[in-house]
Amino acid sequence: MLDPQARALIDLMVERQVPPTHTLSVDEARRVYRDRRSFTQPEPPPVGEVRDLQAEGPQGAIPLRLYRPAGAGAGALPVLVYFHGGGWVIGDLETHDVVCRTLCAGSGCAVVAVDYRLGPEHRFPAAVDDTHAAVRWVRAQGAALGLDGTRLAIGGDSAGGNLAAVTAIAMRQAGEAPARLQLLIYPATDMRAVAPSHTTNGQGYVLTSDTIAWFRGHYIADAAQWADWRASPLLAEDLSHLPPALVLTAGFDPLRDEGRHYADALSAAGVATQYVCFERQIHGFITTGRVIDEAHTALALCGAALRRALA
Repeated sequence: MLDPQARALIDLMVERQVPPTHTLSVDEARRVYRDRRSFTQPEPPPVGEVRDLQAEGPQGAIPLRLYRPAGAGAGALPVLVYFHGGGWVIGDLETHDVVCRTLCAGSGCAVVAVDYRLGPEHRFPAAVDDTHAAVRWVRAQGAALGLDGTRLAIGGDSAGGNLAAVTAIAMRQAGEAPARLQLLIYPATDMRAVAPSHTTNGQGYVLTSDTIAWFRGHYIADAAQWADWRASPLLAEDLSHLPPALVLTAGFDPLRDEGRHYADALSAAGVATQYVCFERQIHGFITTGRVIDEAHTALALCGAALRRALA
């Protein structure tokens, strides 16, 4: 059964004739996604400090936002580097401000949100290059920022979960010290979109097959690149020696099965992996805490996992 609160949200979107993302221009889709915050997101929880920064990226500055928890002592804090969702096309530091604040407050660690480049202006693999560069920058500048680069996690939701998984592999490929945890919230892991849930959940639950194709088309210009592990981490030849993972999925999400398949593949490769499916939820639910209570449950679970992993 679909969560009644999720059902009510879907019905309200239909009643108010909220246009599907794939029917909008890129600029319109970004505006609608940003504007939706006032209805679905709870009030921003307080944290100790919020500061905007910039990292040095491969094609210029990458905007970041640093969150420090209230009551943080003088020592260097563990840190989560977080990549927002939005199909590699929409979303920004503002759309995920509440999520990042909540993770900061719930984990007791700092959070650095990354405003990576988006398609179609910046096609694949620009976002991957930016997220990896941001992690390197946070580690290099950690001492000056009061962060402990040896206690670092990476994470994200949806497209951001994809980028976190890919960045974990890229760090291993580069011979860099692994993160302590990869936090993957309903991640996209296979650009081919062939898992059964793409059929069973492909219509009627906000994120549709049409919208997935719209996002993918704006991010990746050449279908031959779908098989590149930097786009589809599930297709990587080797998933061993990666950070421990927490993979969260939603039962009525088209991405559900590829998230579970990725968790299974990590486990098969010897990576310590926990998998939790919120069976009655829809894609994107963690940003809807004003109207869906299980968003708070999921973020509390993530915060506890971060606290343990970064202790």
